[in-house]
Amino acid sequence: MDGGSITFSFFLIFTGAAVFASIALYTRQPLIIAYIALGAAIGPYGLSMVTDLKLLSDIGHVGIIFLLFLLGLDMQPSALFATLRKSTVVGLASSAIFALMGFSVAYLFGFGMLESLVIGAAMMFSSTIIGIKLLPTTILHHRHIGELMIGLLLLQDLLAIITLMLLGTAGGDASEEAMLWEILLPFLALPLLGAGAWLLVRFVLLKLITRFDRFHEYIFLVALGWCLGVAEVAELMGLSAEIGAFLAGITIATSPISQYIAVNLKPLRDFFLILFFFSVGARFELALLGSVLVPALLLSALVLGIKPVVYRFLLKGMSEKRVLAWDLGFRLGQASEFSLLIAYVAIANGLIGQSASLLIQATTIITLLASSYIVVLNYPTPIAISDRLRRD
Repeated sequence: MDGGSITFSFFLIFTGAAVFASIALYTRQPLIIAYIALGAAIGPYGLSMVTDLKLLSDIGHVGIIFLLFLLGLDMQPSALFATLRKSTVVGLASSAIFALMGFSVAYLFGFGMLESLVIGAAMMFSSTIIGIKLLPTTILHHRHIGELMIGLLLLQDLLAIITLMLLGTAGGDASEEAMLWEILLPFLALPLLGAGAWLLVRFVLLKLITRFDRFHEYIFLVALGWCLGVAEVAELMGLSAEIGAFLAGITIATSPISQYIAVNLKPLRDFFLILFFFSVGARFELALLGSVLVPALLLSALVLGIKPVVYRFLLKGMSEKRVLAWDLGFRLGQASEFSLLIAYVAIANGLIGQSASLLIQATTIITLLASSYIVVLNYPTPIAISDRLRRD
């Protein structure tokens, strides 16, 4: 690992995270801010103490996979279908509005048509990590707002997969037939993966869990293997690891051991999520921020201001309560980790330039930070500074 061994890098990251987190708590700031700030401070564009971001980013991505797996463990298949049915109209309509917003700002500041389209596409999505990490577990799993959020984020994940496939295809010499196949592939692969996972759970996994449920270490290992295995198969089938992990969780949600698995995986999830947020801050090249500062600030302000309003009116149109609509709107009022991935893939395939990629990254990081403040200071979260708002 560049800049020292992986052990030394982990020492710097987690010791630094403890220091930054202590400062954040003393100054009443969200912990996510501390992890991103640490990445900017000791990453390659800061003090260059940790430089191999590819490995750290890949490791941190496992945290998102575990996050979706834990969600699936608490959702029955029937509840999933009902949730997706309710959220489809809101998800598609809001994505179209946010894409148009991003395209308009980019085009206004002189970016080309293709670059503006990519920037617009990156603005369609909200952060799975911010949305779910900052929602109390009891609300997430047992209330209507949790169901709506999961439905919207899953739909956005599917749209993000299609977007990334199109970007990958556009960067090559694929024919129109190949591009059409790339679009249809996720819709064909998803039910096949779900059916295959359900059969394996019913005829193999549940029998093993029932037979050896006294051995908790064995249950933990089976859960990890199942989660990561289905996530890997999902990627091989053209889906995302996140969707695979979510399906892995849903398929064993009916097992009585599912809550034991959920409780024991939470510390492991948090370990990887710290690495993810560190890599987000470390990837950002602060020295180049000035070249896109004005459009980034404008686009960030629009994302933070328009997304909650759009969700509020769309959900209110579906007869949702006004308080719930505002709550959900602010919790989803930011760009996404998928936005960062779109920026990386698009620039790697030569579809956008450095400035467009930096605009997407800057807007994403600014909105992640600002949205975290808004939610932590005004709504119930597990990491709220105020005792009145802290909910686990």
